[in-house]
Amino acid sequence: MTLKINPVLCREGMMDNYAYILQDVSTGVSAVVDASEAAPIVKCLNKLKIKPDYILTTHHHFDHVGGNAELKNLYQLKIIGPAQESLLIPELDIGLNDGDVFTLGESKMRVLSAAGHTKGHILFYFEKDKALFTGDVLFNLSIGAIFEGTETQMLLSLSKICALPDDVLFYPGHEYTSMGLSALSDSVESEKLYKTLALERLSKNKPVPPLTLGLEKQCNPYLRNIAADCHIFSML
Repeated sequence: MTLKINPVLCREGMMDNYAYILQDVSTGVSAVVDASEAAPIVKCLNKLKIKPDYILTTHHHFDHVGGNAELKNLYQLKIIGPAQESLLIPELDIGLNDGDVFTLGESKMRVLSAAGHTKGHILFYFEKDKALFTGDVLFNLSIGAIFEGTETQMLLSLSKICALPDDVLFYPGHEYTSMGLSALSDSVESEKLYKTLALERLSKNKPVPPLTLGLEKQCNPYLRNIAADCHIFSML
């Protein structure tokens, strides 16, 4: 592993956003993913004794960029996000497109376009570390609403996620797990495991993320058919 990942719950009790503090182990270079609000992020940064170098933004919605300006002022960092939403993201310095590779210290991140929730939404995939940051495209047991894109675009975005290896850990932009737990069956082994892991973490006031994409493909009702299709095509 070349990357340390620390989740930070923001807008707690309202929108329950997740920001994530990343630090490259070898170099100490660090970033915040989706800076929803500054205060809880600064508190966690101080605890970890980290001065961030970047903010990585998945999309322009206010609950994912609300801390941008304050954090940039505090740390003189650079803000990175989708080039397609460059005019909508406060203080954006670097715009990225599908397939671009960004290096955080020695940790390499690949950009995946994921339109649907917004037109320019992107995902951050650290292949070596098996970590995927999904913003508002994929949540635990659910998916993001389609605000700007189309159903076809969202389906393509989810298909990209389903095509990634099962052992990849995914980090969503919100804590919405509880809403989907009641639909899981105790008679299906994968769903029983999912419920056990999620409830154990929630009972300890710990983040449910990360879980593996493999488990999510089996239990998330929006992914089951897509994942099955991706598996069939991979065998052809």
